[in-house]
Amino acid sequence: MKILINDGIEAIAISMLENAGIEVTNKHIPQEDLLVELPKYDAISVRSATKVRKELIDACPNLKLIGRGGVGLDNIDVEYARSKGIAVVNTPAASSRSVAELVMGHLFTIARGLQIANRKMPLEGQTHFSDLKKSLSKGIELETRVFGIIGFGRIGQEMAKLAIGCGMKVLAYDPYVNEVTLPLVIQDEIVKIQIRTSSFDHLIANSDVISIHTPGLEKPIINAKEIENMKNGVILLNAARGGVIDEAALLDGLNSGKIAGAGLDVFLNEPTPNDQLLTHPKISLSPHIGASTIEAQNKIGVQLAEQIIENLKK
Repeated sequence: MKILINDGIEAIAISMLENAGIEVTNKHIPQEDLLVELPKYDAISVRSATKVRKELIDACPNLKLIGRGGVGLDNIDVEYARSKGIAVVNTPAASSRSVAELVMGHLFTIARGLQIANRKMPLEGQTHFSDLKKSLSKGIELETRVFGIIGFGRIGQEMAKLAIGCGMKVLAYDPYVNEVTLPLVIQDEIVKIQIRTSSFDHLIANSDVISIHTPGLEKPIINAKEIENMKNGVILLNAARGGVIDEAALLDGLNSGKIAGAGLDVFLNEPTPNDQLLTHPKISLSPHIGASTIEAQNKIGVQLAEQIIENLKK
């Protein structure tokens, strides 16, 4: 069996595959060349960069498996592949904690104006220290505030744990989830907390902070109408997919003061995001690194390798 690792994978995963007798090619083949090259392999492993669509699937009659390191499968024609008898596997749980911790980092940043401090201190810290101190002395505490989570799957539930740990009240919306029992580990003791999901409109109207954790959508879930119905001074967070928030409406809300700040890890036009977002003083930014921790990448590699071996050795 031969597998093409087209978007990279951790060394531990390559060792696992090779020890299982699978021949591994760990190099990137450009999308336009895959129609010619992929038919030489029995399986392919991708991340978000490589697309495995119907045309490519049809060109590879020997393809037995498509592996996706990470959560989303929107770059793969999953149902079509499975209709052809091709296994499609991914690692939805591996990066949940890493994404949630990044989102909390953005929230702490916005709450205390650190995105401004980090930009201005290198330039003005020696000449306008007192002015900066005065301008950044109106931060907020998170305790008792309401944290709204749109999408209450694995990542959303990790978000809830972190928010509860900060003393926040959690509201959650998910059309497919009614109630969740969250296990919180506190000093090696497990405490179970039940959370019932609320309606979308209730969450929008009552949350001080709103974080989105949905798959990629055909249209934004947060538009100007939803922003209008939010609390004044709301904080918006997005480490899910670019486009789930209408970026023009977000900018309008930030400029009007309706939105106090935003934390963004994903953007509509990656890898060339809107420069108005990149330069806005009320936005904390990161370049789509939610799952990019050492721990998450190792988990992704191990979990993906286990599934590849299981399916290719059948």
